[in-house]
Amino acid sequence: MQTQGRNIVTLRSGVPLFEPRALAFVQTRGQVSSPERGLPEGHAVEWAARTLNVTTDQALSTWFFDGAGRVAPGSASSARHRLTHSPRAPPARRLPSRLPNDAGSNGGGAHMAELSSSNRTFVLAERPKGEPDANTLRLVAVDVPTPGKGQLLLRNRYLSLDPYMRGRMSAAPSYAPPVELGAVMVGGTVATVETSDVPGFSVGDWVVAFGGWQDYVLSDGKGLINLGPNPENPSWALGVLGMPGLTAWAGLTQIGRPQAGETLVVAGASGPVGATVGQIGKLLGCHVVGIAGGSKKCGHVVDTLGFDACIDYKADGFADALKAAVPSGIDIYFENVGGAVLDAVLPRLNTSARIPVCGLISQYNATSLPPGPDRLNLLMGMILRKRMTLRGFIVFDDFGHLYGEFSKKMTEWVKNGDIQYREEVISGLEQAPAAFIGLLRGEAFGKRVIALTP
Repeated sequence: MQTQGRNIVTLRSGVPLFEPRALAFVQTRGQVSSPERGLPEGHAVEWAARTLNVTTDQALSTWFFDGAGRVAPGSASSARHRLTHSPRAPPARRLPSRLPNDAGSNGGGAHMAELSSSNRTFVLAERPKGEPDANTLRLVAVDVPTPGKGQLLLRNRYLSLDPYMRGRMSAAPSYAPPVELGAVMVGGTVATVETSDVPGFSVGDWVVAFGGWQDYVLSDGKGLINLGPNPENPSWALGVLGMPGLTAWAGLTQIGRPQAGETLVVAGASGPVGATVGQIGKLLGCHVVGIAGGSKKCGHVVDTLGFDACIDYKADGFADALKAAVPSGIDIYFENVGGAVLDAVLPRLNTSARIPVCGLISQYNATSLPPGPDRLNLLMGMILRKRMTLRGFIVFDDFGHLYGEFSKKMTEWVKNGDIQYREEVISGLEQAPAAFIGLLRGEAFGKRVIALTP
């Protein structure tokens, strides 16, 4: 238990339970216990542990309170369920594409489907120095926004967790403005339309939005993608059929320009981008070698995704194993990791190699330059001598105009089983901070998504 002013309990999920906006630690049936009412420190934890039949350590290590510090209605069993399932690998659950009580409206804002009385929202509390921690984001409860004329009220159902979010927490110059302190953390979402005063959107429709880390958001309809009332797998619009899929397809086809028989090496091969890059490469006739962390991920990359080989960058002898896997060198290297992986790849690159760069996840938490000699001149010399193409890209800025073509091709590939997709669904908005930190540590296995509603 941590003690610092009134923030006396910080959970492993990274959310402080005790803060001025959430004084009630335990509230059930109107009975409130809080330090303001003289409850000794730790007493509420012990009460919760007895109620849920768990140890106090378990009670402290897993979030089972809602945003106001309460055990949610009827939550003893659901809290116990969460305590017995790791937040990194909870049982996957699929929301129905049509939710109860959503039918029967063509808009106009007259129908509201089971709205909550408050809007749980994660705001940026401070800018992290290095890895985000328990103080980076703060969970607050605010009023559900009221839609006006020409607006939609959206309820976020799925939240995408993506590495780019780390950059948005920083004030350093970048391709997009940083999230302001106290502002809602940004993020792609799949949402349902709760009320509508916008033509073309009806209550019950599912939409792809940029709704952020919160339950509800207003929209004027611009930039939304309407998935209709009954999408088969709505969360996939945040993965293989959405931004990660477009990143993979556009980066490979427009910058990598693969030719049959060439060797393609993919970093982060078990992630949503890398997994898709490699499978597209196989469809286009390439010899594909993936790089991933751990034997389990590498087994998935070869056995399920169909790569020709996968090298475990965490294993001893990684550089030598990569060399053996690419006897003819590397024609295309799809980069989204950087660091030691890039160091092992550079000597294997062929003349006229192409290197699409969509990310450098190994460096996102760095606070200084990596140790060792300056390798910039080595890289620049290789680019010159081998006439290589190295290009970074921001997917919607550079290739957004190709979304229609991508969507048609990818939908067909997925439907036919040519592209396999792994999704890691974690239940509960309150789990998002810990899940995001784990993502940056390389703990995710597949596309990591938060399900905001049961």
